[in-house]
Parts: sequence; structure tokens; C-alpha cells
Amino acid sequence: MSLAYDGRGTISQDEKAQTLSEDGFFIEIKKLGGNSRRIRSKIGIEASLDTVWKILTDYEKLADIIPGLAVSKVVEKKDKFARLYQIGQQNLPLGLKFNAKGVLDCYEKDLEILPSGKKREIQFKMVEGDFTRFEGTWLIEQLNKGKCKGEEAFFGQEIQTTLSYLVDVKPKMWLPVRLVEGRLSSEIKTNLSCIREEAKRVISALSSL
Repeated sequence: MSLAYDGRGTISQDEKAQTLSEDGFFIEIKKLGGNSRRIRSKIGIEASLDTVWKILTDYEKLADIIPGLAVSKVVEKKDKFARLYQIGQQNLPLGLKFNAKGVLDCYEKDLEILPSGKKREIQFKMVEGDFTRFEGTWLIEQLNKGKCKGEEAFFGQEIQTTLSYLVDVKPKMWLPVRLVEGRLSSEIKTNLSCIREEAKRVISALSSL
């Protein structure tokens, strides 16, 4: 059984829910058994795949874009691979802070051309950190509705792009997953929304040239 979040603060039991909410966001939490959860999320972005890809792979700048990411440092970089050291931080009641540290290996996959568009993904896995398991995928899918290509297509709404984030998470045994999943869900929505806003800023800057 999974829980689908409609973006407006309500949760319904619906494994097949795929529709983006009014604010262009979708999230689903699925129990994998024990202390593990799978979180699937998606957001619509009015920018090309290339624009979103550049934002995601500018790893050290992510800490400037995403408020809950205090540190994002590239430890090692090779062709289509990056090892990152990241610290996530959230404010809690009574002035407390919740920190989660980890080293993530990121694998950048090749661009795939589809009959109706294209897609590209980044697979990541925590190799050291505050979770027993933390791994998943960033997926960007661009649907070309018309013949127009490039950023200028968005002014005619000829391109539809979605950014999906899938993560399997299992906290350390001393930390019950039910205490983490709510924070993670809220954080994921914030992260995706911030990436969408950064893409809008990039598009706006290009259009003003």
C-alpha cells in the first residue's frame, strides 16, 4: 500500500495516483517493510531538459538553491560520476536543528532520445552517512508537443518537462522512519520547487538578453 500526497496537504490511499496537483507537484510514500520507505515525487517545470540538467549537475551550487542543504561539496569528479559530501539541515521546534550528513555517489546517465522527446537521469547512492540506506534516481523527461525546439519554445508552451525524484530510505535503527518520512516529504517538495524556481530564473535571464 502506498500513500499519495496531492500537494494540498491531504493524503489518500492510491497506488496508481500519477496526476500532478494544481501546483504541479506529486508525491507518494510506499512502505517497503520494516524501517524502510520508498518516496516517489514529480514536479512540472517550464524549462528544457538541458536547463534542468545543468542545475542538477552544478553540485556545489545546489547548496545555494536548496534551503535545507547546508553543504554540497564535490569530493571526486570523473566523467559521468561525482562523489558528493552533503549536509542537510532542518529547523525544528524550540530552536533545535536536525542534521543529516552523507557521502553520495552520483552516476550521470547518457541522454536518451524518445519518439516524443528525451530523458536523462542521475542515479545516486549514499555510501557513508546517517542512513542505513539512501539511494535513488533523479529523472528529467522532456515531451516535445510541437516542432519548436530550444528555450524559446516555452513561450509558446510547446515543451513539457517533468523532474522526478525517487528515493529508497532506511534510517539508522535508533531513528524510527515515521519520524523521518514527514520531514523528508516536506523537504523533497521544497527541493523540487526550488529547482523549478531556479529554472524559471535562468529562462527569464536568457529571455532578457
